[in-house]
Amino acid sequence: MTIAVRWMLAQPDLALELKGGAQGVGREITFAHATELLDPFRWLTGGEFILTTGIRLPSTQQKRGRYLRMLDAAGVAAVGFGTGLSYPEVPADLVAVADEIGLPLIEVPLPTPFAAVVKRVMSRLAEQEYEAVLRASRAQPRMTRAVISGGTAATVRELAIATSATVLLLDVAGRVLESSPQLPTDDVIDELRATLGGGASSSVTLARSGASIAMQQISVGRTPYGYLAVISASALSYVDQILLGHANSLLALDFEKPARLRATQDQLNSHALGLLLTEDRDPAPAWQQIRQAADGEGMIRGLTVLADTSDVAGRVGVEIAEFARELLGGVSRSDLRALRVGLSARRVVAALAVAVEQSQLCASAAEIGGEPLEFAALTGGVLLSFDSTREVLNTLAETMITPIEDYDRDNGTELLASLRAFLEANGHWEAAAITMGVHRHTLRSRMAKVESLIDCRLEVARVRAELLLSIIARQS
Repeated sequence: MTIAVRWMLAQPDLALELKGGAQGVGREITFAHATELLDPFRWLTGGEFILTTGIRLPSTQQKRGRYLRMLDAAGVAAVGFGTGLSYPEVPADLVAVADEIGLPLIEVPLPTPFAAVVKRVMSRLAEQEYEAVLRASRAQPRMTRAVISGGTAATVRELAIATSATVLLLDVAGRVLESSPQLPTDDVIDELRATLGGGASSSVTLARSGASIAMQQISVGRTPYGYLAVISASALSYVDQILLGHANSLLALDFEKPARLRATQDQLNSHALGLLLTEDRDPAPAWQQIRQAADGEGMIRGLTVLADTSDVAGRVGVEIAEFARELLGGVSRSDLRALRVGLSARRVVAALAVAVEQSQLCASAAEIGGEPLEFAALTGGVLLSFDSTREVLNTLAETMITPIEDYDRDNGTELLASLRAFLEANGHWEAAAITMGVHRHTLRSRMAKVESLIDCRLEVARVRAELLLSIIARQS
């Protein structure tokens, strides 16, 4: 991360003033440091914004000029000269040398502490670091989505956008497979190809044009699939290098996918052949395959889809297999209106058959075009979910419930409501009486009347069960 000298000059609260070396205001600052050493050159790495009050500057113009030239030779980005202490103003001879060599010479007025200048530089560098990390955190998910939805071309395009550079994908022979935003000139591609091979998994070279070429080999294990290269005006930042590595990993997985699919198919074929050739038909390989569908707790769920017409079943069959986890999320609305879907409870893998039976039962009871019916929602209402069962219960209700309804209507009583409360309380008088808000003796009298109307005995559990189902079928 760097800061242009002109950016520092644009900070009004620091009141910095350019005195010489105006042609160098585009230089990049990487660090700010105050020093009064006469020979700090050996400790400089380039890009520094050196701050000095000149307290130990040589007395002759020639030696002061040499000091400034040595700083420039060490790669210093700019020199900040503090006035008001050793010197009331920046020496004119230093200004002349700065103009000559193009090294920005900046006056730092006495009210501006060197610490404020250093802090501003370091704060801006820290902001850039954060911005770079934020940029990477946003670019990585985009590249991940790109490789899933658009494959290698989309991944290359996203990397080019994220790094503001030209990105190329080459095969192992050096042929360009993808490029973004555009294909470089032939001489740049030839330079890139010259860096391939040699056993190096990555390299950074400088093209004759001055561009930086960062290259990484795409491989899984010892199997190479190609190369990913980024061509930029300057060397990649560490964040750009992270993005390059992330894109490399995504492309490696994408290249490896066909091989993994073939391996899975080979494994399935092996298991099937083993089942056919084994005399005792050992199902262990099949169970091993099924266990791969279980969740982290070793549980599975059965899903059954019933279609009203065979053409809908044919269209939806593939979609169900591919998008079962999203519960028909990819099926068209028109097809959904012809489906009934059932989902079993979570079961251990060994109870696969039970899970399938549960899902089939739920599917047969589900509403056409409705939400998937889960087994938990079916509990307590299975019998009422089938038309044939409901028809029997409705017939029973005509015989057993209609006389009670007629009596209530003619006499203004609550025999049917009292009967349901009694049945749902499992024959407990006190609980049923509380539900109805009457005394238990009143409830007993009502139940006696019911027995006389329909000629039954409520102390028989089977009779109570049939009556309750009949009432529910009639009232639901």
